[in-house]
Amino acid sequence: MRQVAAAGMGQERGGNVFGGDEKIGVLATRRRHRRLMAVSIALVVVLAGAVAAVALVRPWTDEFRHGKLIVAAAPALVESAPRVLPARSNAPAPSPAGIAAALAPVIGNPDLGAFAGQVSDPNSASVLWSAAADTPLVPSSTAKVLTAAAALLTLPVDHRVTTAVVTGAAANELVLVGGGDPTITAEPDGKGYYSNGPRLSDLVAQIRSTARPVDTIVVDTSAYAGPTMASGWDPIDIGDGSIAPIEPVMIDGGRSRPLVRYSSRTTTPALDAGKRLAAELGLDPARVRPGVAPDGAVEIASVRSAPLRERLHDMMVYSDNVLAEAIGREVAVANGGEASFRGGVAAIHAALSAAGFDMSGVDMHDSSGLSVDDRIPARLLDQVVATAAKPNGVTAVQPAGTNAKPEHDRTAATLAPMLDTLPVAGATGSLTDRFVGSDREGAGWVRAKTGTLSVSSALVGYVLDADGRVLTFALMSNDRPPEVSRPALDAIAGTLRNCGCS
Repeated sequence: MRQVAAAGMGQERGGNVFGGDEKIGVLATRRRHRRLMAVSIALVVVLAGAVAAVALVRPWTDEFRHGKLIVAAAPALVESAPRVLPARSNAPAPSPAGIAAALAPVIGNPDLGAFAGQVSDPNSASVLWSAAADTPLVPSSTAKVLTAAAALLTLPVDHRVTTAVVTGAAANELVLVGGGDPTITAEPDGKGYYSNGPRLSDLVAQIRSTARPVDTIVVDTSAYAGPTMASGWDPIDIGDGSIAPIEPVMIDGGRSRPLVRYSSRTTTPALDAGKRLAAELGLDPARVRPGVAPDGAVEIASVRSAPLRERLHDMMVYSDNVLAEAIGREVAVANGGEASFRGGVAAIHAALSAAGFDMSGVDMHDSSGLSVDDRIPARLLDQVVATAAKPNGVTAVQPAGTNAKPEHDRTAATLAPMLDTLPVAGATGSLTDRFVGSDREGAGWVRAKTGTLSVSSALVGYVLDADGRVLTFALMSNDRPPEVSRPALDAIAGTLRNCGCS
């Protein structure tokens, strides 16, 4: 049959393969096949119709379709209403003895190296446990806890920083004046590394709207004073993506890849910002140079940073060193000081001292904690977080039966927003990949600022214990590599979460 069909196909395409009777025989065979196929198709159609009729007339029973199982009715719809509830005010108070017993198995771990720590109960404003808490150690990025606290104590949470473009000394010049904002972005969609950072495109649009002829961009960095790198910083960290030279105007913190956290950074962030502005204006980047805005310069364009509350969040969650140094200088300027490493440190010290914190033992050389020369005692770090965690800021309970309102601690109320800037264990920021393998009991419960250098690891924050009580802690390890000391610190925080230490 295959040969006959093939031959027939060949003949139909013009090849005279068969002749006479052979051709007639092939045609007769084809007619029989067509009749058989027609009958078969008709039978299939009839059978399909019969099946459909049965299905319509006698549907399958529930017992057949579900194997004699009874089908339950659909459950009633439930509307979820997720919400964050405060810690219970009547949760059992932990005891120092209970905390000490719980921590005993983990605080002796040799992986902690030179170790110091403190645990407090902010509800009762009492220290529950401490070890070498007055000994100043390298804090690494937990120093940002002090920077954030000083900023909240000094500045309104909606404070913004302005970057301006003004007229230059010559008619064809514009001056980009840095005001202390490293968060400007040049990304086409306006979404850079930092949350709601100002857009370079807005500066460009404002400049173009003036129709002013320009061929030169001058970059003014005079808002900042002193060196651009702090004592105890390693220049290798620029290429490794931890820092950029601190200048008062940058594009996405000086990152070469704007959306990558640890992207390599430029060594000339302000000048690069000026070159990018020139390029967006269609100017020759070679016509960009450093300089100072002339007296009487007229502002023709400006953009403002995100509010302080958002910048503090980015600084803490992602442990951003450039942003920390900018905020340190912002605090210094607000206090009438110099916008420099020294000025920022002095302003932080003054703000915390004025709020009643004991600053003895503190020796800081930057606002970010990147310097290996920094020293802070665990006592101070814990005290700052414990103050922020005081319930409702209440420091004195009025006698029963009186109508007097509770006395509120203004410092506690002012610092409380800092608690929301701390990374969540196993979920956000610098704690995303921690508490996910071992010590998983702390995941979602521990919120803490991390600190990591080659010579230091630290963890400062708070946790809700098994009884529902808030505990604050400052844990610091020196002289051990972070891959060794960080798991040991996490084990302590996880133990505090499991602790029913009343």
